[in-house]
Amino acid sequence: MEPTHGILYAMKNAIQTTIDSAGRLVLPNAVRDEAGILPGMTLQVTVQEGRIEIEPAPRDVRIVQQGRLWVAVPAEEGPPLTDAMVERVRREIREHGE
Repeated sequence: MEPTHGILYAMKNAIQTTIDSAGRLVLPNAVRDEAGILPGMTLQVTVQEGRIEIEPAPRDVRIVQQGRLWVAVPAEEGPPLTDAMVERVRREIREHGE
């Protein structure tokens, strides 16, 4: 199976949850932790081939000069990256070349 962005590689079994009558879905803590989803974070929801995909929405950035370098900075404040988030992305890139 080809690696896909959004798959929780560390989770061997699916976790079941329910949707309430208002359409709200509770993401279990293990899922939020693995995906780096924090309270208040904007999420992007798409439907692909009958599957619902939920992931953190891309953040708008501005390109600014800091010293001699040009760097991307968030256009709006948001939750800071945690060490765990950075390590998870580094691990995925090493393992799957994405």
